[in-house]
Amino acid sequence: MTVERNRRKVRIGRVVSDRMEKTVVVSIERLVKHPVYGRYVRRRAKFKVHDEQNSCRVGDLIRFMETRPMSKDKRWRFVEFVERAK
Repeated sequence: MTVERNRRKVRIGRVVSDRMEKTVVVSIERLVKHPVYGRYVRRRAKFKVHDEQNSCRVGDLIRFMETRPMSKDKRWRFVEFVERAK
């Protein structure tokens, strides 16, 4: 049981929405090379993250961790701030 807890995925992303109660939407962008044209294309993944204190604001860079399902879409929880928005 304790071994499983140590293998939780941790991600870093930018908060794009904080309009929900105790939930923020976090986006992670990555550059992927297009298979045919060779040009780099932006790929975006969005995650709903549980934020118990409602402390995250739009533009914050945060670290979040995988956790048990908390709702239909929410499977991540806020860990710490990497950088606060200006």
